Amino acid sequence: MFVSLALAATLAASSADQSAYTIEAIRYASVRAFPVASLVVGAAPDERMEIAMVIWLIRGHGRIVLFDAGFHRARWMESFDIVDFIPPDSAVRLAGVAPTDVTDIVVSHAHWDHMGGIDRFPDATIWIQAEEFAYYTGPAWQPEGRRGGIDEADIAELVRRNLNGKVRLVNGDDVEILPELRVYTGARHTYASQYLRVGPDPAWILASDNCYLYRNLDTRAASATFTREDRPGNIAALDRMVVLAGSADRVVPGHDPAQFERFPTRGRIARIR
Repeated sequence: MFVSLALAATLAASSADQSAYTIEAIRYASVRAFPVASLVVGAAPDERMEIAMVIWLIRGHGRIVLFDAGFHRARWMESFDIVDFIPPDSAVRLAGVAPTDVTDIVVSHAHWDHMGGIDRFPDATIWIQAEEFAYYTGPAWQPEGRRGGIDEADIAELVRRNLNGKVRLVNGDDVEILPELRVYTGARHTYASQYLRVGPDPAWILASDNCYLYRNLDTRAASATFTREDRPGNIAALDRMVVLAGSADRVVPGHDPAQFERFPTRGRIARIR
């Protein structure tokens, strides 16, 4: 059976140290002049910043895992001021990984820029919260449903993968889905978003949109996309992330370009661990 060089290297590394994952952030695009008030409650209405569009590559324990999958559909290019874009399957190649080598994709939530690239990784098993799957494949499309930021084609692909036995539904909070990879829920960025703990010794939290920027952490300001009712829950989740990681320095926000300054970076790739 043919095994690519990237997967062979990962298998060899994981056999040497079964407890050690590597984590890399890959910046596959940016959005210019994004309103910070849409990310951080209380930010000035006229404040703008360039935000990073990121997928995270996790290697170890004989697996190649993506946390989130990016996007590639043209309709979203037209809706946002997106620059420096490369498709997510091309992005992982920069790290020496073929798209067919990706074994698993942990989807934080179903928004276009986090789940829109799953079709580019045909052999991966998708991990998503069961309530997220149920809502966006059903009630979201009823007249009273909420589906902002959800792409119909992404949902169709998710359903197709499920029909092919390539989706795993996660039931709730604090669940180990793979060795030393554990997901948590907290408030509602979407119907049932989740974030990922990679451990141990030390543990890291990949927050995705449950924490947009380091500024959310530093000021304990909720993410602005959460409803007023859910914002206290989001702040509680930020505090919990720090506890789970053991340090705020090991919580990685979803769209902050500063992660490519805080960690050793070469080109589009930051080595987090």
